[in-house]
Amino acid sequence: MAERPETGPLLHMARVKREKTLDALAETIGVPIRDRERFERALTHASLQGDGATKSYERLEFLGDRVLGLVIAERLFGQFPEADEGELSLRLNALVSAEACAEIADQIGLFDYVRQGSDLKKLKGDRTRNIRADLVESLIAAIYLGEGLETARDFIVRHWGERLDADVIARRDPKTALQEWAHQSGPTPPRYETIDRSGPDHEPVFTIRVVVEGVAPAEGQGRSKRIAEQEAAAAVLRREGVWKDRD
Repeated sequence: MAERPETGPLLHMARVKREKTLDALAETIGVPIRDRERFERALTHASLQGDGATKSYERLEFLGDRVLGLVIAERLFGQFPEADEGELSLRLNALVSAEACAEIADQIGLFDYVRQGSDLKKLKGDRTRNIRADLVESLIAAIYLGEGLETARDFIVRHWGERLDADVIARRDPKTALQEWAHQSGPTPPRYETIDRSGPDHEPVFTIRVVVEGVAPAEGQGRSKRIAEQEAAAAVLRREGVWKDRD
């Protein structure tokens, strides 16, 4: 079948645009991009269809999460020699959380580089937080595979620097903290209810309501029920003054 006249030029223009995008990203992060196909995949969300985009960043995200955890754990282990396993775990969890990773993505402007489907382009604000966090982890994996652990470590330390140096105790898991707080006023534990599930199958958004005896309920959202439950618990803790907003 004969190729439509505009197909070749359009594909070429798209490729040139992506090449320029990768050049801009390399300059922004201060890391050379040698394997452009790998970095292009690191910026591709599963919602993108066609144009040869059959692979997304999900596998790279899996690896990047482990590299990030290793580097942060290694740094904390040396930086806080008197801290026990519990304190180190709390600090680690806070530093590799979706919230922290999304903030790093915002500092880099990483969401501007993502290739995604039209349905996700409509999402704004907090509903893109998990995507932004995933992008940081997939980017770390691409750096690690292309340039090695030392370069990945340098990237992480540069962007997590202030957070790594913060001499504060990280917050506890919000569901655990809420259960302990609720136990002070009665024996009934918090109850979590799923009240909505929206979004496409590959990027669902759950809305969970938590009910605590004696206080008004609160809701949280996340791409899994566990995350949504944590968000709902954190909302109660903040509203009731148990937790103070970091800002």
